[in-house]
Amino acid sequence: MASFFENLDYDTATELEQLSQLIYELRQNHNAILQTYDAADAAALLQQIQDGAVAEHPAYEHYLAARILDDTRDMARAIVGERLKEARQK
Repeated sequence: MASFFENLDYDTATELEQLSQLIYELRQNHNAILQTYDAADAAALLQQIQDGAVAEHPAYEHYLAARILDDTRDMARAIVGERLKEARQK
């Protein structure tokens, strides 16, 4: 099987590797926050806060952190997609 990075120039491959690591770390941190509350996703954590199942502080700050981590991960994924599209066009 061919290497994923085989047909990419060094700079693009390096950037994709760094973005992949960032995506992994964002996902791990996102999951760690939600696991504290046994929540499947940020919306479930927010629902727990609204229902009074967990204290508003610091749960709301954790909810916001989970949202930011998730949004940042989505942005990093989009950048990876753009870089791969650019690489295929070369």
